[in-house]
Amino acid sequence: MADSSFHPELRASARWLPRGVVRSWSLWLMARLPTPAPRLPDGVTVEERPLGGTSASVRILRASGSSRRAPVVLWIHGGGYVVGRAKQDDLVCARMAQRLGAVVVSVDYRLASNHPFPAPLDDCVAAWDLLQREAASLGVDAKRAIIAGQSAGGGLAAGLVLRLADSGRPMPILQVLVYPMLDDRTVLRQVDERHHRVWDQNSNAIGWSKYLGRPPGGADVSEHAAAARRADLRGLPPAWIGVGTLDLFHDEDLDYARRLEAAGVPVEVELVPGAYHGFDAVLPRAPVSKAFVEARVRAMERAFHRSTP
Repeated sequence: MADSSFHPELRASARWLPRGVVRSWSLWLMARLPTPAPRLPDGVTVEERPLGGTSASVRILRASGSSRRAPVVLWIHGGGYVVGRAKQDDLVCARMAQRLGAVVVSVDYRLASNHPFPAPLDDCVAAWDLLQREAASLGVDAKRAIIAGQSAGGGLAAGLVLRLADSGRPMPILQVLVYPMLDDRTVLRQVDERHHRVWDQNSNAIGWSKYLGRPPGGADVSEHAAAARRADLRGLPPAWIGVGTLDLFHDEDLDYARRLEAAGVPVEVELVPGAYHGFDAVLPRAPVSKAFVEARVRAMERAFHRSTP
């Protein structure tokens, strides 16, 4: 019998999905698997640019007909800080570019397996500096920029916003955090794992240990690495946070949303009953997944509309 805790559209997939995809024995293999490039919609182009003197780069996606001063989205992919490539999200970014009339800059940051914190975050900062510095050549309006990320990419997005605030750099008009990986201390919690899929405590411990370069949960972890550790959230840009009720990150994400709101930051929360981690990537055609993606795209549309000169 299917478990009624899962959303009706996700129950069948929950029966065959693993609780966690990252394990110590599989990490080497997963990091070396090729990332296929999805077929993009007609009229969408991709350009790749290197970032500084590292292996990091950005993929710049734009749709035909975009304006010469288009709004821009800095997108950061997921993968627990240890796996994944920007290319995996080309289709997601292409659809954003089409729908929003925006240029999407997708960060192919160095992975924490070989480059722990702050290297992945440094790459995201370099990508943000690139779009600010070269806005004219990129054909974007850097004052109408959104920072968005998914899972570990959501954690990097939140950390990037904190880093920008602390360094006095220009800030985005919105931060979009899709079931973000925010708090290394979650590894120390006792949790019921029965309904976790794709990302569980075992995977979480591996991801955080690699990213921090030491066991998670210590007293002196940087708040730029784990944004949930930030005590003072005042003055940050508005946020959209989306997560499922059966996601390992549910509690830490809602706590971050509550604390942002308490600090006077406008926050919109999209909570999906019975959804596991990454459900929209596993079943992108399910109505519940489409509704989730639509909610965050509409939040981005509203932010761009409010910022239109």
